[in-house]
Amino acid sequence: MIPLITILIILACIVLAFFILIQNPKGGGLTGTFGSMSSQVMGVKQSTDVMEKGTWTMISVIAGLCIISVMFFQKPQGMDNNGKAIQQKTTPAKKGK
Repeated sequence: MIPLITILIILACIVLAFFILIQNPKGGGLTGTFGSMSSQVMGVKQSTDVMEKGTWTMISVIAGLCIISVMFFQKPQGMDNNGKAIQQKTTPAKKGK
């Protein structure tokens, strides 16, 4: 299950990077790239809202997947509940003749 969640986290990171990279640092975003076409289809204000909502959604998805992935980790063998190594008790070897 952990590999599946890891792949989903990586895909969400790629989508988040896409949302961040297409935004204009001055807040223009797609409006400067597509000019009047974006204002006719979505409106200038709505394109930045979509990018911002997409960014926050992807951040939430990544955070949620990271929290969920912790539930699937298994405790390493030889460890107690406090994270300390369990010392195995052995008997000394018998001397043979």
